[in-house]
Amino acid sequence: MASAAASANGVIRVVGPALIPAIAYGAYKGNALGFLESFFTGPGRTSRIIALAVVLYNWKSLPFAWTFRVFGAMTSHFAFRRLHSHGPDKLFHPVITPSHVTLLEVDYNIHKSNSTYFADLDVSRSHLVSHLFARGCAAIANNNSTKLVMNPSDPSKPAKGRFSVMLGAVHCSFKKELQPYQKYEMWSRVLSWDRKWMYIVTHFVEKGAVKPRSWDASSFGPTRENEGKLEDWEKKIHATAISKYVFKVGRLTVHPAVLIEASGLLPERPGGWVSIGNGMAPPSHTVIGGAISEAEADFESTDWNWQHTEKLRQKGHEYAEHFAALDHLHSHFDGGEDGALGIFGLS
Repeated sequence: MASAAASANGVIRVVGPALIPAIAYGAYKGNALGFLESFFTGPGRTSRIIALAVVLYNWKSLPFAWTFRVFGAMTSHFAFRRLHSHGPDKLFHPVITPSHVTLLEVDYNIHKSNSTYFADLDVSRSHLVSHLFARGCAAIANNNSTKLVMNPSDPSKPAKGRFSVMLGAVHCSFKKELQPYQKYEMWSRVLSWDRKWMYIVTHFVEKGAVKPRSWDASSFGPTRENEGKLEDWEKKIHATAISKYVFKVGRLTVHPAVLIEASGLLPERPGGWVSIGNGMAPPSHTVIGGAISEAEADFESTDWNWQHTEKLRQKGHEYAEHFAALDHLHSHFDGGEDGALGIFGLS
């Protein structure tokens, strides 16, 4: 993800300014204004305008639209938006990505097909990671200079290789269908992490039904004003998904805490968040320092410190560890030891 965004960023900065006059000249020579006038005023214009409106409203289902949406999300944060200055108290805050159900996403039950949720998840996760961890991605992508990840075989040298973000698995639980052309929002946030994986949870929420209490940066819309009122948010949710990402420098796995800390989102913790040496935590789901005690968990403090972060990480990991356990299902494949039913379907 980061390597692709970095490449796109470089291309845009170098080629972008040169393309503007080229596009303008091409439009002039191709009589683009004459074409547009004929399109909107010539015979049969009503059919053309209706067809154009249908295409534009369903553009997210067109060929290459997924690529544009994902790369557009990464490029918008890495290349055009200013790097955020969020602190550790914002680590578990969600990113909201609006969307709607297009005609080509509708299945025979006349609602959004289950398979199309995963394409939307790619876009929402791209916005979250590209925004929240932009500083960390940039730092690790320049690992030769920052030396955030060291070579295990020679700890005096930085690890070599391209920085990448890879999707390990996705699970989606469906609760309530989405109707054709219905609008919705994806609320994605960090759920937890262990020594290898970062877990992200995404809720598909009814459009406009939920407003945050506040915005972390500039205002993006209205906020919730009903102070203290408990809402039954579950009635507003259409589906919930959990995904896990792994971060790599070449073939070396990077502890998620390295990326999070490089993004300025981890408070100082006694002993640090990652074991010294190979960039990996001890062989358990907890990071260095172990689980926090009940006495530490019940503390009262106005300042955000490592106990706040660790408490939320462990709370999320109660769900994440069950998702991680599904990896063991690979061992249940027996290659049809007792036979198979047959081969069906079109190739």
